[in-house]
Amino acid sequence: MTTLKITKKHHKHFNNPFPSTPASLPLIQGNLLFNSQTVPSHQHFSIGTDFQLSWSSNNGGSLSIYHQSQPKRAIWSTIPGQAFVSAALAETEVEESRGSFVVKDRKLHLVCHHQTIQDIRVIDQFDHSLEAQDQDSPSGFLDLDQKTDSKGTQFPMVLVTGWVFNMRRKKKHSQKYGTLENAQFEGKGPSTCARYWVLFEQKNNNQIGFQVKLGQPNFEFRTKASPAASGRYKGFRRRLGQFQKRRLRWFWSSARPRGFAFVSSSEEELEELKAEEFKEFNRVCLTYSSEENERFYGFGEQFSHMDFKGKRVPILVQEQGIGRGDQPITFAANLISYRAGGDWSTTYAPSPFYMTSKMRSLYLEGYDYSIFDLTKQDRVQIQIHGNSVEGRILHGTSPSELIECFTETIGRPPKLPDWIISGAVVGMQGGTESVRHIWNELKTYNAPISAFWLQDWVGQRETLVGSQLWWNWEVDSIRYTGWQQLIKDLSVQHIKVMTYCNPCLAPCHEKPNRRRNLFEEAKKLDILVKDKLGEPYMVPNTAFDVGMLDLTHPDTASWFKQILQEMVDDGVRGWMADFGEGLPVDATLYSGEDPISAHNKYPELWAQINREFVDEWKANRVGKEEEDPEEALVFFMRAGFRNSPKWGMLFWEGDQMVSWQTHDGIKSAVVGLLSSGISGFAFNHSDIGGYCAVNLPFINYRRSEELLFRWMEINAFTTVFRTHEGNKPSCNSQFYSNDRTLSHFARFAKIYKAWKFYRVQLVQEAAQKGIPVCRHLFLHYPDDEHVHSLSYHQFLVGTEILVVPVLDKGKNNVKAYFPTGESCTWQHIWTGKHFRKQGVEATVEAPIGCPAVFVKTGSIVGETFLKNLIDLKVL
Repeated sequence: MTTLKITKKHHKHFNNPFPSTPASLPLIQGNLLFNSQTVPSHQHFSIGTDFQLSWSSNNGGSLSIYHQSQPKRAIWSTIPGQAFVSAALAETEVEESRGSFVVKDRKLHLVCHHQTIQDIRVIDQFDHSLEAQDQDSPSGFLDLDQKTDSKGTQFPMVLVTGWVFNMRRKKKHSQKYGTLENAQFEGKGPSTCARYWVLFEQKNNNQIGFQVKLGQPNFEFRTKASPAASGRYKGFRRRLGQFQKRRLRWFWSSARPRGFAFVSSSEEELEELKAEEFKEFNRVCLTYSSEENERFYGFGEQFSHMDFKGKRVPILVQEQGIGRGDQPITFAANLISYRAGGDWSTTYAPSPFYMTSKMRSLYLEGYDYSIFDLTKQDRVQIQIHGNSVEGRILHGTSPSELIECFTETIGRPPKLPDWIISGAVVGMQGGTESVRHIWNELKTYNAPISAFWLQDWVGQRETLVGSQLWWNWEVDSIRYTGWQQLIKDLSVQHIKVMTYCNPCLAPCHEKPNRRRNLFEEAKKLDILVKDKLGEPYMVPNTAFDVGMLDLTHPDTASWFKQILQEMVDDGVRGWMADFGEGLPVDATLYSGEDPISAHNKYPELWAQINREFVDEWKANRVGKEEEDPEEALVFFMRAGFRNSPKWGMLFWEGDQMVSWQTHDGIKSAVVGLLSSGISGFAFNHSDIGGYCAVNLPFINYRRSEELLFRWMEINAFTTVFRTHEGNKPSCNSQFYSNDRTLSHFARFAKIYKAWKFYRVQLVQEAAQKGIPVCRHLFLHYPDDEHVHSLSYHQFLVGTEILVVPVLDKGKNNVKAYFPTGESCTWQHIWTGKHFRKQGVEATVEAPIGCPAVFVKTGSIVGETFLKNLIDLKVL
């Protein structure tokens, strides 16, 4: 049976401008039953030393997990009487077009809605009585003997076992609710059942690990349900083997599902499934309870929403799209290129992680495609494309504590080099003379500059869509004549040079002044991603096709590090590590792993190569005469997944539109900043002014001067203050366009410099605890319900600075909300006015150049910031 279909849409010239929502597996609901002979009515089970699992038979039965420090607050619970594990077999279609991916469920063959609990068993470290009671055991799970010796494993663990099945339960008022003894079922569709195992184990003081595994499906072909079969176990024609005594890899419950018979209303389909050697389900669903007023934050870098209650959130790395629902640009993008407009859920850097307003938090491990279904008010259902899932449930009493707990496991970024957070990063193009000209202009405005970021260092070429870079990672010696001398001259003034690269290579036979042809080198070394025929997979990208580096190949990292070494040897100290989100899902990798899972992992591998190079370069300089902390390297990237904070040093939000719109304009840049911060991406920022301009006959998106100014006002309070000319520089207002733009740029580069002392502290805190520099107010005021509804409206820098940006064209005031939760007064930095009332909104004037920014009255941070503004002649 073919359960996966890949459809290419790269070359469709005209498409549906309003594509339908992709068909997906509906939320699965079923009954929970338990064996009262093996499962007690009520019982508590210890998990490690800090957690306990409670079982209650009330209302049909449910499980709850508690931390010992708060024995009355459940951090995870199932819904009484309803299945929490379910399974399905579905056909999947993935439609792919230039970095955009749509996952569709095409046909649903089987669903096992219902669930039994046959046993809840405690596994102790020295419990030798646990022996496998069937010859089969689920693959992919650790041997418990190994767990006994493994570092960090904390006993006891708790194992829940039972069956999932797809029969409809008959209504019978006399039966005992929730138990198996008297339950009766009738057929509804193809019949099957499968075992499941759920293991809970303590990972550390604040984390419970969980593993869910489905066994092989078992079919029964019977045309009628025998009355005698109802109420007792019937349904398996063959036993799964004689009981065998051996040490436990995983405990298999000997209890059989009781109280239902298996019948089929579609024997032909069952015969077909059996004939196709259907050996496993390809969907596993985990369902558990939520409260109606519970808000869900996180899920990586999200651009449209902060709270996801009521939504289905897919977790798949891809292009964010052009417009993402904002019109008319999404219409135009979809028309010209298949689904290129994206939607509210498309993002470069998702993460299967969330935290809620009730201080509950969970994340998935692994890289399988998953969907978090939050559409029902009373539950969460996670649908995973696979037959097993692993994850962790977190305990914490505050949002900051949950972030710290989460990042302790996935990893945290290193402390950023001091130079990149000292002044503005000037993003521009044009060649050596253009850089020197802008540099001289900036000197007259006394703008503090950290670096020049020159993405066109590799040279440009004209294509059907305009000027584009040569994706051959070496300096273009004609465009940048005297490259090394330019770097030295800037370095004398303590200004670094930053460049650009990505994990793709374009054939460059036509490039006149190339020294190397990196595409051909990689092809000869056999380190490019391959197609099904074993040839380099040429991936469409705008006007040209490229080969992608196979980051699973053992030779790729060392080869690419040599390229970075040559760049750094010239004096470059930083670069944008672009892309990473476009691995085709039908690619063939050296590792042989599933390309759909590898797709989500690819940006992490890309970050890892860059990070390893940075760390190795630093280690090689230790003890040398030229060692200088100001010479430290840094790279920034846009694509990511759950563990990217471990490998990435700095992130940026990708390609927003040069617009005021919500889903893909200036507002989305604020949402992306705050959602990613909650998800562990502690250092993030956006292109000042946005990136994507459009210059079509009836649709124009051009960066206005006002938009540029307001974006500068936001980014002066983010980790990095960096400009970008955009994809069409001539259509956009630039920081160097005129005296007004240069003056405004210099003013906010100075404001950025004025709080550097605090930024250094926040960067250090982020490296130690994972807490982001820019924070949603929820992180520090979780008990203020008004804060829960805030999105792009305002944000905190650390705890001491409150920023309320102007995000609408022509507007010169904002409504600032001052949260409840601590006795402090907020001082407006421009007027000195104090706002003492808590839990209220106030209208504050915010003309261009004076955004609504507040500091805590009497705080050392606030006083120092104001003093620095005066010293820099800004205040």
